[in-house]
Amino acid sequence: MPGVDREVARRRRHARIRKKVVGSPDRPRLNVYRSLQHIYAQIIDDWAGHTLVSASTIDPEIRGQLDGLSKIEQARVVGEVAADRALEKGIKRVVFDRGGYKHHGRVRALAEAAREKGLEF
Repeated sequence: MPGVDREVARRRRHARIRKKVVGSPDRPRLNVYRSLQHIYAQIIDDWAGHTLVSASTIDPEIRGQLDGLSKIEQARVVGEVAADRALEKGIKRVVFDRGGYKHHGRVRALAEAAREKGLEF
């Protein structure tokens, strides 16, 4: 097929974003990855190279809450759980890394839910 593969284009956009968005110990990075079926959120300290908090639709604790929900509603649940786990660890401020995806749909739902739960970005 002519043109650029979607995944390659997304990775290029993500690389462009990552030039500017860096997670530090005082303000880690909230990274979002979405596949066709699942959505994943990680809060990462890039200086140390460690994932501090993670949540996803495949998480055993979250899996039971997702039955019968749309993908956008599932993303909202993941955002809430990620924010709760971050606040438990004392993380209040993050920088948002949308992962090269447009800021709408599932990515936006996850971000809004995390903001509503108390994360600042």
